[in-house]
Amino acid sequence: MANRNFDFLVLGSGIAGLSFALKVAPRGKVAIITKKNRAESNTNYAQGGIAAVTSKEDSFEMHVRDTLEAGAGLCKEQVVRTIVEEGPARIQELIELGMRFSEREAASGNGNRELDLGKEGGHSRRRILHAKDVTGREIERALLAAVAVQKNIEIFENHFAIDLVTTQKLGKSGSNRCMGVYVLDKGASEVETFAAAQVLLATGGCGKVYLYTTNPDIATGDGVAMAYRAGATIANMEFIQFHPTCLYHPKAKSFLISEAVRGEGGVLKTVDGMEFMDKYHPLKSLAPRDVVARAIDNEMKRSGADHVLLDITHKPAPFLIERFPNIYRTCLQFCIDITKEPIPVVPAAHYQCGGVRTDIDGHSDLQGLYAVGEVACTGLHGANRLASNSLLEALVCAHRAAENVLQSKATLPAFEIPPWTSGKAHNVDEMVVVSHNWDEIRRLMWDYVGIVRTNKRLKRAQSRIARLQEEIQEYYWDFIVTNDLLELRNIATVAELIVTCALQRPESRGLHYNLDYPNLDPAWGQRDTTARRP
Repeated sequence: MANRNFDFLVLGSGIAGLSFALKVAPRGKVAIITKKNRAESNTNYAQGGIAAVTSKEDSFEMHVRDTLEAGAGLCKEQVVRTIVEEGPARIQELIELGMRFSEREAASGNGNRELDLGKEGGHSRRRILHAKDVTGREIERALLAAVAVQKNIEIFENHFAIDLVTTQKLGKSGSNRCMGVYVLDKGASEVETFAAAQVLLATGGCGKVYLYTTNPDIATGDGVAMAYRAGATIANMEFIQFHPTCLYHPKAKSFLISEAVRGEGGVLKTVDGMEFMDKYHPLKSLAPRDVVARAIDNEMKRSGADHVLLDITHKPAPFLIERFPNIYRTCLQFCIDITKEPIPVVPAAHYQCGGVRTDIDGHSDLQGLYAVGEVACTGLHGANRLASNSLLEALVCAHRAAENVLQSKATLPAFEIPPWTSGKAHNVDEMVVVSHNWDEIRRLMWDYVGIVRTNKRLKRAQSRIARLQEEIQEYYWDFIVTNDLLELRNIATVAELIVTCALQRPESRGLHYNLDYPNLDPAWGQRDTTARRP
């Protein structure tokens, strides 16, 4: 089968990938490769919103300060400043594309409308632009509508990127560069070769590495795993943000209760109705996410309860139904009326602050490979992401990466990429092995590499992951690749990277909390942990 040649390859169809594709499309052919359907992305599930300075009561300085405080001494200040300052212009572009943010009547009372800005933990001002509580879905709608009319963009749905193709892997001399990607067409069960001089990873995060997550099923860390296998540097993977409040119900798979519920006055309580956050932080239920997640984890361990409660019943019912229609409806499906009873919640893996190490323009250290959004580690989030900064980062960095790519005159080497070979591989006969290994990784990551860690737990996880990887590798080469096998290989790689980075950091900082090193070590401020394939 002949190579599919494009000017730009985009892996992933969330806010980062779609924004980038729209900006480069006037200059060449773009392929967007997405492993499910085009709207299935972490963006689509983002409830809270986009943090940006749009109000007279706010300032860039305040937003920068809040971001640096949340990042616990690990943010790159110049990166933070640039993303914060360029945010409003990118938001304006979204609005021009047809994005509809929630508005309210202006305080002046003269009938004018203004943006309805929300507040979330760690923010000193109301600055979260949102579309009720389905912001991500509305962004995805606006971007996909714009992509649909762009003739230069082709979307390949149900196509799973297996591995990046590099000159080094093909045995070519000279500096290593990315040339494209091998892709499994899931419908045809065939592996195709996509070639381009510029490849953008916009594959999102890795929440499915953990037993409990707010992420959709697609979040298996594919981009980080592929970049690592291709020779790119991975940084700060120990910083996994656990969202404090995921709906706790046996049938509610990964439904997030937005931080905005606490922003509007929701209070955390034990299962017997006692408030507890005042013991942990002066901001109580509006403390930064890592503090809240650890507090809930501590209360659950202390009492043996398997969840806590989030109570906002003291607010008027019409306000709650209007402000949180999606949360209200979803909870009602599980027989929980949030206007009359508290919501059972549990912490869950939510956001990956580390990733493929890049600069603010999306360059990785592998020539021809860019990374933007949750898959990338730019230095914006540091040791803990400030709520709603992620969609902002994706917009700003996608814009900068697109501008950078359009200025570069990169071309592919003159040789053709050889087709994918499966050797003597045959069809998988024991799917039970795949599902067992998948469950084992997710449970051991939850038990040993979760919200609170110790060296003993980390080392135990490391040795078990190494053993599982040997098994997966053997299995991988013996059988024809499938979606499940590829995802299993990727979550095992990402699990290894999280543990590797966690063992490198002898302190507790932000989202990485190790009981053996409970304090911050100033020597580790501004120092990244890194992993690169030998």
